[in-house]
Amino acid sequence: MKTLNILLVDDDAVDVMNVQRAFKKSNIHNTLYIAGDGRQALELLRNGTVPSSNRLILLDLNMPRMNGLEFLRALRADPELHATPVVVLTTSNDERDRLQSYAHNVAGYLVKPVASPAFVELMTALNAYWSRVELP
Repeated sequence: MKTLNILLVDDDAVDVMNVQRAFKKSNIHNTLYIAGDGRQALELLRNGTVPSSNRLILLDLNMPRMNGLEFLRALRADPELHATPVVVLTTSNDERDRLQSYAHNVAGYLVKPVASPAFVELMTALNAYWSRVELP
């Protein structure tokens, strides 16, 4: 399996720890970069901190400064970044958020499970899928 460069965009420290814990429990060894909001994520992408090869973004929607939907608009408008695959990973089960996310060509919309075993299972399945597909 190929190694992925995963950018987690989430302002909640507990959610970031849950992703890190799920990676560890699932033996996922991909590099995980973390941004606390959309502005910081764009900066990390544009300045090369997150390598452009085999790149995937896990995006929360509810964040300060620049939320997930604002980030998606900026990402899709940027000619250098517009093809980057994004999976929304959020607590929002709101249909409007889901529809707006898909309107910005996200690869998937996942509602964060509350239970730890279910979250680990979700991260394992996500990793298995993205490790096998050909990325832009």
